[in-house]
Amino acid sequence: MGSSPGTGRSKRAHFLRAALPCLVLTALGSAPAAAQSLTPDLFNPNRGGFASPETLPTRRTAGVPQAPLDALPALPDPNADPRKSRERPATSRVGQVPTYGLPAANGASGSGYDSLNRKRQQPKLYPGQPKPKRPLGPGSPVPPAAQDRTLGPPRIAPPPSETAHKTPVPPAMAGNVPGQPLRRRLKVDDDAFGAVGDYAGSFLIKGGLELSTGYDTNPARLSKPVGSPVYVVAPDLLVQSDWERHALVADLRGSFSGYTNNMPATIDGFASPSPVEINRPDFTGHVDGRADVDRDFKLTSQLRLRLATDNPGSPNVQAGLQKYPVYATYGGTFGFDQTFNRFQVAAGATVDRTAYTDSKLTDGSTFSNGDRDFNQYGGVGRFSYELKPGLKPFVEIQGDTRVHDQAADRNGYFRDSNGGYAKIGSSFEFSRILTGEVSVGYSARSYTDPRLSQLSGFLTAGSLIWNASGLTTVKFATDTQIAETTIPGSSGVLVHTYGVEVDHDFRRWLTAVGKFTYGTYDYQNQGRNDKTYSLEGNLIYKLNRNIWIKGTLRHDILDSNQAGSSSQGTVVMLGVRLQN
Repeated sequence: MGSSPGTGRSKRAHFLRAALPCLVLTALGSAPAAAQSLTPDLFNPNRGGFASPETLPTRRTAGVPQAPLDALPALPDPNADPRKSRERPATSRVGQVPTYGLPAANGASGSGYDSLNRKRQQPKLYPGQPKPKRPLGPGSPVPPAAQDRTLGPPRIAPPPSETAHKTPVPPAMAGNVPGQPLRRRLKVDDDAFGAVGDYAGSFLIKGGLELSTGYDTNPARLSKPVGSPVYVVAPDLLVQSDWERHALVADLRGSFSGYTNNMPATIDGFASPSPVEINRPDFTGHVDGRADVDRDFKLTSQLRLRLATDNPGSPNVQAGLQKYPVYATYGGTFGFDQTFNRFQVAAGATVDRTAYTDSKLTDGSTFSNGDRDFNQYGGVGRFSYELKPGLKPFVEIQGDTRVHDQAADRNGYFRDSNGGYAKIGSSFEFSRILTGEVSVGYSARSYTDPRLSQLSGFLTAGSLIWNASGLTTVKFATDTQIAETTIPGSSGVLVHTYGVEVDHDFRRWLTAVGKFTYGTYDYQNQGRNDKTYSLEGNLIYKLNRNIWIKGTLRHDILDSNQAGSSSQGTVVMLGVRLQN
């Protein structure tokens, strides 16, 4: 009796369903049971086409032990003797406490405070002493001997924090050139186009010379301008000691302005056949010394020299001069500086002398300026207290006496005098963005001649530097002086000067400088008040450390309340600076 095809297929299906469990039980009984777990060998490139561990986007945390590749349990070998495999025990993980994340203060510097407020101090090293090895801590690279005992593959540790994100120091600057003896570490030079200088023993010497030429529309500052070409020669020299104790600094700067055209002169309102030479020298120099007796007591000294002429347009300039007389003011200060914890006392004695050369007149005669020569003796003291780092208020008091070589001047006035000033202020430094000092006070001077009234006035002094940005620097300076005069009946001149300067670097090799200066000259008992304005712009192109090119444009204004004394002048200069 036949059967249909559907009936045969149904019987074979029932047979397979019954035989499949038996086959599975037979296979499990003939081989040891092995469960598959997530182990690092699953990422072996030889198994299943998985990616290599080096290419996986996985990251092991520093300080977490990982099993090395050669320490992972291998797959059972079907041809191996099972008795030998049972004799080799598996790696035990009992007692190993894993750590997760980065430990506290990981990668902290060797000095200062870490995140746990723990202070770290480095031992002081002397020349030739090897640097001690840094003890291992959290996040430190594991030595090769310790890597063999860990459970993970070797990992490249991050660089120490004391060297990360810092510009490497050249061996020549660090003083550790191989094959050469240890030398003093050089200071980092932040100015890529500044003068390098040369060492002479323990002194660093920097020198420069500026040569420029141009045109001045009114060099004599006359009410009716008369222009002349001008050339300027300006040398400068800076010598600075490099000692562990004591200090010596010499700063010398000078210039000579020469004019090719001479100015017309008048004597008693009539024109003179002899023209006036208006060439003017200008020199300012000082040498500062400090002797460190101990940590808190220092001896200080200063030698100074000022060489110049009267300013053009000043009423002190005589009529009928063939050339301006030159005067020299030289002297020194000798004192001490004592520190009592935060309280500081600085005091010194001063002595100065001012002497003029004789005036040469256009008629060929000479006129003595001996009545303008005098000696000044005085003293100055400053008391300051450091409230906190960067803020130190002070009180300064000064007094002096002036003794002239001649008791009476050319007009019969006795100009010997006594004077001084008192001011209060503070020096400060705010995050190195705003530094300097400012002060205000009162100045007065009394004369022996009863016909000369006391000269007094408000005093301002200060110097500020504001680093507005990495490219822009703003400077502010102010000063007050009581100057001598030859005007009959006038006690002296009270001079106030204010100046602002802005420096901006378009590039490291291209700098623009803008200056504005305002000054007032109050002639006592004369009713004369002069105001001066000066606006100047400079553009400096730095070829390299030794050669700069400089262009200058300046406009000067003298505004006087006395008729016929006001003047204006414009100066255009182009020059080169050579320095080393």
